[in-house]
Amino acid sequence: MVKEYRTIEEVAGPLMLVKEVENVKYGELGEIELPNGELRRCKVLEVSGSNALVQLFENAAGINLAFSKIRFSGHSLELGVSRDMLGRVFSGMGEPIDNGPKIIPELTLDINGTPINPAARDYPSEFIQTGVSTIDGLNTLVRGQKLPIFSGSGLPHANLAAQIARQSKVLNSETNFAVVFAAIGITFEEADFFISDFRRTGAIDRTVLFINLASDPAIERISTPRMALTAAEYLAYEENMHVLVILTDITNYAESLREVSAARKEVPGRRGYPGYLYTDLATLYERAGRKMNKEGSITMIPILSMPEDDKTHPIPDLTGYITEGQIILSREMYRKGFLPPVDVLPSLSRLKDKGIGKGKTREDHSNTMNQLFSCYARGCESRDLMVVLGEAALSKSDLLYANFADEFEKKYINQSFSEERTIEQTLDLGWELLAVFPKSEMKRIKPELLDKYWKGL
Repeated sequence: MVKEYRTIEEVAGPLMLVKEVENVKYGELGEIELPNGELRRCKVLEVSGSNALVQLFENAAGINLAFSKIRFSGHSLELGVSRDMLGRVFSGMGEPIDNGPKIIPELTLDINGTPINPAARDYPSEFIQTGVSTIDGLNTLVRGQKLPIFSGSGLPHANLAAQIARQSKVLNSETNFAVVFAAIGITFEEADFFISDFRRTGAIDRTVLFINLASDPAIERISTPRMALTAAEYLAYEENMHVLVILTDITNYAESLREVSAARKEVPGRRGYPGYLYTDLATLYERAGRKMNKEGSITMIPILSMPEDDKTHPIPDLTGYITEGQIILSREMYRKGFLPPVDVLPSLSRLKDKGIGKGKTREDHSNTMNQLFSCYARGCESRDLMVVLGEAALSKSDLLYANFADEFEKKYINQSFSEERTIEQTLDLGWELLAVFPKSEMKRIKPELLDKYWKGL
């Protein structure tokens, strides 16, 4: 029989102190019953002797300390998982919110997951085609990778997230592909955009959506990405699917951690965030990857909006340490009208070399990628010189590179959110843009590839 306690001592904001408890564990779920029969959920944040500090999922209004009682479940937050989750929309607590029936679970899993043994990890090596040239061509996403998108407030990262979720596929693979999409702390308008976009395009059929609204409690916001990753682990390792997990917006998640930490009166770290922010983010990101002798895998694209567009802010800074690269969205590119506004030069995919080349994309991929980077970087330098010295002061060669940079942005980077390009189309577009240079400038491309693919003079 579940033991009930009437020893609620104190309520302070979302926190509640319960005295004289027995065998209560950190992270355990609890249920508070009010005198009128109303139930409210809570979670154990701290245990000290016979005292337990719990955090309420709902607000504390109306809780009568003398007549309310609390009972503990004996387990932490869990999610019932099944293949039937595909095509469904859930709240941040794993409850269906699409007016569909409840899921009949095949398994019930702890949302904190179990760490992957480092020795059991398989190296990411298979190309994922997102249909976006700046990612596929220059910052390739590889199956099992963690590749975050660093955005800014007001930039269209939601549209890019929806496009990647809609278009992504593993080439040359028979593995079933699924998307788990977790929207954390978003507005009702944004939630409606994601749900309606997935339904309109049919992408909902292979997608599991977890929607946590800005009006939902902070503690629920902390559970949302873990719910999504638990669903992803089931689909990947039990159903042998390749799963792409998109988490947006990690900044809202970190803000909730800070809110809970402040309520617990913990010593703050950088900018008021808890000192364990790095560890906490790592417990999310490191759940992505591939396991040896398993068909399925989890690839992750966390999206975060950098406060004040500051790359040194703790959230993007720590994320960069844990993940394998970053795609950076630029306000300057957005002002120019280029979508998606990817800033190519500081963006990086550390595993791009592992997922490209003959048998994966195409033999010329690596060479053309390096040549495009080189020409675009020099073109940006030439444009900066033009601003300072004037066009007349530039050599013919510098003018050629400056014009190339403009064309590269207009044709290669600029791509509507409804346009899907195959990797062949992306590579061919790169060759077309490079054709403005004399063949002698193609110093990063092997001669045999130049002979085969060169479209210039």
